[in-house]
Amino acid sequence: MKLKNFYDIAGRAMAAQMVRLNTVASNLANAGSATSDPNTTYKPLKPEFKTEYSDNVKKNGLATVDVSKVVELKRDPIKTYMPSHPLADENGYIYKAPVNVEEEMVDMMEASRQYQNNVEVITTLKALTMKTLRIGK
Repeated sequence: MKLKNFYDIAGRAMAAQMVRLNTVASNLANAGSATSDPNTTYKPLKPEFKTEYSDNVKKNGLATVDVSKVVELKRDPIKTYMPSHPLADENGYIYKAPVNVEEEMVDMMEASRQYQNNVEVITTLKALTMKTLRIGK
């Protein structure tokens, strides 16, 4: 893999965190959804990350992270007895998406902080580059 510079490393990490934030947003948006069939209930999504090393990792030590895929979690839907609900099945049950809102909020905060850390890396690199260019004047 060709890692050109630290901007590339931080940019890839930021892109991975954006995928993570998008899956959290999708999970939170569907947290209260209900269906009459347990097979059609929304399944929470989670990205799987993969470390990407540079071609010359032993020499330069460069690595970053990419999202290898986004997977559905194998969680059973939440079965709730509500016979008066318009989506209730013939036994009076509805099936809610198995999204843990607290878990998603923690994941969102962590992804947001990781994204912000990479923004700080880029900001620092930019400042150091500008100071280096001023030295040459």
